[in-house]
Amino acid sequence: MTYHPFTITILRWFSENRRNLPWRETNDPYAIWLSEIILQQTRIQQGTAYWERFMERFPTVEALAAASEDEVLRLWQGLGYYSRARNLHKAAKQIVEAGRFPDTLEGIKRLKGVGDYTAAAIGSIAFGLPAAAVDGNVYRVLARYFGMDTPINTTEGKKVFTSLAQELLPKDEASAFNQALMDFGAMQCTPSSPRCMTCPLTETCEALRTGKVEQLPVKKRTLKIQTRRLTYLYIRCKGQTAIHRREAGDIWQGLWEPVDMEQVQLSVPEGELKLVCQNVKHVLTHRILLADCYLWETTERPSLPDTYVWVDEDSLDRYALPRLIERLIPLCRSQVLP
Repeated sequence: MTYHPFTITILRWFSENRRNLPWRETNDPYAIWLSEIILQQTRIQQGTAYWERFMERFPTVEALAAASEDEVLRLWQGLGYYSRARNLHKAAKQIVEAGRFPDTLEGIKRLKGVGDYTAAAIGSIAFGLPAAAVDGNVYRVLARYFGMDTPINTTEGKKVFTSLAQELLPKDEASAFNQALMDFGAMQCTPSSPRCMTCPLTETCEALRTGKVEQLPVKKRTLKIQTRRLTYLYIRCKGQTAIHRREAGDIWQGLWEPVDMEQVQLSVPEGELKLVCQNVKHVLTHRILLADCYLWETTERPSLPDTYVWVDEDSLDRYALPRLIERLIPLCRSQVLP
């Protein structure tokens, strides 16, 4: 079979420059699936450390399925996008219930939290399925090399780029090709300051020829970033504090936080409320959070909704907390009131 010159060059580059990643040392679909879920919206260096911790704590899909959601969320803590962790846990249960890891694209797509890209990546790498995996790296490489200005975050863009990637895919080397494009985009054809002068595609790259490397790929303007304010009350009562689990339908579903002063109205005696920090900034995908946090030290537990539980301050690290709350709690605990 004759391959496109682009495909031949990319595969040759990969054979000489591939990254040594631990999940590439196995054909275990569980390990490969876990890596793909963790690496969604996560840098490879950070993701590798989390993958290793997950594999150590949950070496099999059965072990992951048997864990509690709290255990999974605690281990995920710090990665953000916690719906990924909840979907990972639900998908593990799906796999165990089915009796084996699905080995078709359709079966893999039925797993909770798995979309087209992830299914193609897992299918090609674990089972050799001839499916092109198109992620941000692939969009960028193809857009620049072929000079494509169709916005990548549109339905048309996804269709056009996926179709092209599938045409370029060598059916008997799908795993190598998909991983090659991922590595090439991450190491050579980077978002900013790409290494064009040492690129093996220099002579035939359309973006380099037309001076459009920095303009491609094109993204359609998306939603405006919104700012949201949060106000917390950290109550200290005889070495304990009150926390509650956030409900569905909002950020941080299933994670724990101190008293939300927007939701709970408390009467605090004058002079007992201390502002610990103000306008602590935390950035999410489509919004910026600004948090204020107050400390109230009291000898009597105030009346709180039934959703709140009292826990020892020293045991807070046993609960899955959003990264913002992780930052606020040490500030509160370090306060010594007269």
